Amino acid sequence: MRIVMAEIDLYKDSVEPIYQQLARHFRMAIESGHLLPGDRLPPTRDLARQLGVGRISVVNAYSQLQAEGLIAAHPGRGTYVTGARGSTAVNVQPWPLPGTLNISMREMTRLARQPGVIAFSGGTPPEEFLPVEALRSAINTVLDRDGAAAVTYEESEGYPPLRQQVSEHVTSLGIQCHADEVLITGGAQQALDLVVQALLSEGDTLVTSNPTYLGMLDIAHVRRVIPVGVPMDEHGIRLDALEAVFQERRPGLIYVAPTYHNPTGKIMPLHRRRQLLALAHHYDVPVLEDAVYHELSYSGSPPPPLKALDEYGQVLHASGYSKILLPGTRIGYLIAGGALRERLARVKQAADVCTPGLNQRAMYVYLSSGALTGHLNRVRSELRARCEAACAAARRYLPEGARWAEPSGGLYLWVELPEDGPTAAELYVSAIQHGVAYAIGTLFHTDGSGGRFIRLNFGSQPPARIEEGFRRLGEAWQDWQTSYQPAVRRTPIL
Repeated sequence: MRIVMAEIDLYKDSVEPIYQQLARHFRMAIESGHLLPGDRLPPTRDLARQLGVGRISVVNAYSQLQAEGLIAAHPGRGTYVTGARGSTAVNVQPWPLPGTLNISMREMTRLARQPGVIAFSGGTPPEEFLPVEALRSAINTVLDRDGAAAVTYEESEGYPPLRQQVSEHVTSLGIQCHADEVLITGGAQQALDLVVQALLSEGDTLVTSNPTYLGMLDIAHVRRVIPVGVPMDEHGIRLDALEAVFQERRPGLIYVAPTYHNPTGKIMPLHRRRQLLALAHHYDVPVLEDAVYHELSYSGSPPPPLKALDEYGQVLHASGYSKILLPGTRIGYLIAGGALRERLARVKQAADVCTPGLNQRAMYVYLSSGALTGHLNRVRSELRARCEAACAAARRYLPEGARWAEPSGGLYLWVELPEDGPTAAELYVSAIQHGVAYAIGTLFHTDGSGGRFIRLNFGSQPPARIEEGFRRLGEAWQDWQTSYQPAVRRTPIL
């Protein structure tokens, strides 16, 4: 048995609490092998005295590490290392137990919102993309025209003229559907949730790519279904691995985002889309298509949506206007037919009765004016400029060995960090201290992997801020490498 003492650099002026700094240093030491199973940690009183901090900070750090399963306390004998989790240096658990709080994720979000931090961590378009004046005009038109009817309940399926407008809009994407097959939802997120509620029961299997959209993982957790991640290649979800899952399990649903996938930005080519649909038909598994980024192309046109290729009625198509138009109005839609559409409508009615009528009517006025086409062209042009700025800044400032693929649409740059430096979670606090934030790759994986990936929402910042943010990120990497010392120095006591 070895009793270890710690030599830790603490930053008392940091926005990161002392106990979290302590926990992070011990966690890194355990997962890097500097601390081994069976090593005994210093008593809390001794460590607090050595570091010049309050004992409660050490107690809280030990409690956090114990909750993660990294250490164990034995009354009368001390606190010992139990082993490494083998995932990431931050307590980011994709599947926390019901009723628990993911403190680390909440803390990361808070840190990213500090004044002066350039945040590439979110998933929404910037405010300057939003046609606020057009929305104000549409709302005034609705109120003048409809009066009190504009703020009463609508049908659960949605405002009929808007459903008709959506059906006409998706026809331009190659999807043939009747207005009766359109269900208006509270954003695309609710559309995804409704499908999970309608098709899956507790304990059922949801198949998705690995990595995948964080919001779908949240839905799976809340609805108590089991997400099974299928690896990806440069063309999206791998069909050989997908078929293996189909053969081993009886999944109730497959969720895919084939166009400008979040977080990777990948596009599934036409031939794989057809193969995916044939595979899903063969095993009789419905497909939930997330198409919220489909129209954010700025370097060539993507293949048609899966729903446009659907010959068997296998695809449920979810999209909306949060990424391309007005996030706060929460207008999404779901396309489904037959008995399933009726079932979804009943689930929708139980969830919220209806999507707010004023928002639906204002969206209809805006869409029917034909203004969306011009707006989309402006957004695509600006995104192209921001994407080019991000790729140029990445080449200039990110560490040698970092890898990414230049996207042709969407909002994100998915970057793999080099092996000879910190993981995304280890780098995060240093990045915040340098005034830049990103999304940690672990959050998007079904199995807690992806520790060396980061997602950067370049669409959220203008080119000058992108340049500065990537410069700060590069500096954070360099500072971490030059200043980092092993979190704990083992000093055997004989």
